[in-house]
Parts: sequence; C-alpha cells; structure tokens
Amino acid sequence: MSLLKRIESARPGAGPEAPVAPGAPAAGGPGGSLPATPSRMLSQAPVRESFRDVKFRIQNRVIQDLDPKLDLSNQVEVRRQIEEIFGRVIDEEGLALTRAERVRMLEQITDEIIGLGPLEPLLRDESITEVMVNGPRQVYIERSGKLELTNVVFQNDDHVMRIIDRIIAPIGRRVDESSPMVDARLTDGSRVNAIIPPLSLVGPVITVRKFSASPFTVDDLIRFGTATPEMFDFLKACVEARLNVFVSGGTGSGKTTTLNVLSSFIPNDERIVTIEDAAELQLRQEHVVTLESRPPNIEGKGAIPIRELVRNSLRMRPDRVIVGECRGGEALDMLQAMNTGHDGSMSTGHANSPRDMLSRLETMVLMAGVDLPLRAIREQIASAVDLIVHQSRLKDGTRKVTHITEVQGMEGDVIVMQDVFVFEQTGVLDGKIEGRLKPTGIRPKFVEKFEVMGIHLPPGLFGFTY
Repeated sequence: MSLLKRIESARPGAGPEAPVAPGAPAAGGPGGSLPATPSRMLSQAPVRESFRDVKFRIQNRVIQDLDPKLDLSNQVEVRRQIEEIFGRVIDEEGLALTRAERVRMLEQITDEIIGLGPLEPLLRDESITEVMVNGPRQVYIERSGKLELTNVVFQNDDHVMRIIDRIIAPIGRRVDESSPMVDARLTDGSRVNAIIPPLSLVGPVITVRKFSASPFTVDDLIRFGTATPEMFDFLKACVEARLNVFVSGGTGSGKTTTLNVLSSFIPNDERIVTIEDAAELQLRQEHVVTLESRPPNIEGKGAIPIRELVRNSLRMRPDRVIVGECRGGEALDMLQAMNTGHDGSMSTGHANSPRDMLSRLETMVLMAGVDLPLRAIREQIASAVDLIVHQSRLKDGTRKVTHITEVQGMEGDVIVMQDVFVFEQTGVLDGKIEGRLKPTGIRPKFVEKFEVMGIHLPPGLFGFTY
C-alpha cells in the first residue's frame, strides 16, 4: 500500500467519534490501544477526557509533516521520522504530558500510521493466542485457553473496516457488501477471518488466530502436556513409515499446531506440497511447495478451490500431500491421493471423536457430488486412512491429544478402529483437569511395517513387552 493511501486510512475523523465520559475505561485514541504489556493493556484505569482530542490533533500534524515519498517498508526510517516529528510538535504545542502518556501516544500514532492500530499491542503480546473483535466496542482475547474481555476499543465501524482493508490489501483480497467474508493472513503467518455487515449485526468482526514466530516443537507440546514422549515416539515412527494421518478435533483444539509438529518428522529429502485456504503451516523442510486457494473476483469468477489444487498437486510429483483442512469435496481427492501412491499424506478435519472423523469424511465425500454407495466410500476411507490423532481443548483451557486411533479395515459394512493411546481423566483439582495419557495395551497391526522399514520402537511402548 502506498504511503499516501496508508496515511489517508490512518486519518481520524472518518466517522463520528463516540463520546468518552470522565472516568470511563481508557480508550486511548481512535485505536483505544494501550501499551504492549498485558497488565497495562487490560487495566481499567481512567484517563483524562482530553487525551483523545490531543492525540487526534498531534496525529494529524505528524501525518501532514511526513515525507509523502517515504517508503513504508523501511520501518526503521518511518519510525525515526514519526518520532522526530512527534517530539517537535509536542514541544511546539507546549503540552504537559507525563513520560508514560508521551510514550503511549507515540506508540498509538505509530500503530495507526504503519501498523494495525488497536490490534498491534495485542499481536505483540506473545501470551495471547487469539484476538476477537466483535464490532468497534468489544474486543476479546484468548490467553492460556481462556477468553478475556479487554478495554481496547476502536473509534467506530469505519475504523475497524480500515484495519481489515490493511490486512487484506497486500494479498489481493477484498471485502465489501457483495463479498462480506474474507480469509487472510498476516505477515507472521497468523490467520485472519473477517465478516462485515449486512451479515454481521454487531459491526465488522475480526478473528485473528495467532501463530508463534517459531513453530512449536515436540519438546514444547510435551512441556504443555499435550502428549507424552512415548506418544511422539510412536507418531514419529508413523510419519517415517509413510502412514496416512488425519488430525481431528474441535475449533481451537490445536489441530494445525499438531499437524506442524507431525510434519517436522518428514525426512528432508522428500518433496512436500501443502494446500490451504490461508497459508498457515510452517514447514521447515527444504523442498516444500505451498499452494493457497483463491476466492472469486469482484465479478464472481476466477475462484480456485482447494479441490482443484489437490487434483493439480498430483501432477507436481509430490512425495507427500498435506491439506491444511478438509471441509468438503476435496476429501474425495485427498483419499484418492492417499490410495494412489502418495503414502504419508496428512490433513486435518473438524470432529468430536475419531469415529466422528470417519463419519465426517463420508459426508465430505458425498459433497463432491459423486454417486457412490456408502460401502464403497467406507472402503476408500478404510484403505486410505491409517491413523487418526484426535485433539481436544478441555474445559480448563488445556489442549491434549486424547486419542491416537488405528483404522484397521472393514468388517462387514463397518470400519473397524482401535485406540492405541488415550487420555484418561481422573478428576479436577483447583479448576485444572487431572488425568494421564496412556497406552491401551493394543499393538497396532501396522507395527510390522515399521520393522520391515527398519524402524524399531522400544519394548513396552504400548503398555506391555512383546
């Protein structure tokens, strides 16, 4: 986005400002954002009523004095100019600001000009995993698996819309009344969904699923209690043995994080093709081709859905195909890829249990519009899928792999499944769910495949010595 367009979108006064009563929670300007520290950001300390007006005036003068030819990609130089102009304007106006107010005002003005305004402090806070903007006056965050209401506010609906436009403009997407929903991503890989009126009745809504700058590792998930070292030893063997894996779970259960960790077990000498709606997987192998679906243009044409990308990926000589999430007819193409020599492929899907994941796959195959009998669909699933890793977000906010389940095959018209590892809840202590992740004592049928490939698991991994 050019400097002139970016500055124009930062100008206050694009819509009426909501009045701020004396003693109301600190809004802190059109962004209402507070400093990046969580304690300050979420505090309810009152602020002088004039702070907003002063900030508007200073922000206008800073924008007017900025060099219009300034390259916004040069963040260091832009920040230097803003800080220099801000200091000069404050001195000229003789404003009596405390050091804390001065720092806060400068940060907010900088965020409005080159950042995402009120979202910036929330995005900088590494303890926050999700940001939910429900219109201009209500912003929630998720921290440690729990929702918290912040006192961060936007100036009005137009202010929220400007932030949405800043997010989607760099990747060539749009949102308006004719196309009121959009998926996008930030430069750090965080996933963004926006939905605006008339579909949203509370004003523009933004949901940001944040991702760590450095992807979580096996050690991280073990430390979080998501899974045990023995479970990851088993999953590593499954990936190296080229088993086809589905990661299932509910919304926000950590499916993508777990898929990222599983993909880290893929050998570095394989060609991997990833397919997603909004690219969020963070694979570290050398040979990775990332594909992203495309929504329709303003005329409603030119859409490239995931299903077409899955079909195209099979012509790209992949060793493994990874689909970020199966939601519809692409499940049929994914199953066919798994059944036609692309062993070791992976995907995720929304489901409440491993058995539900298989039922969802049946439904998604039918969504492809093919006229197949149910038994034929189940045979495809049983033949293609080797393992389901089911993840849940428990009531205390923790995320755990609750089932690692083998898909054994067909018996009659039923797909036979067998749990290999499960989470057994033992109680609740001080609001925290207690339990243990344990093997079921069942040795999976595909362990013989491990031995043929020279993969040896420690005795007793499955709860017994064999």
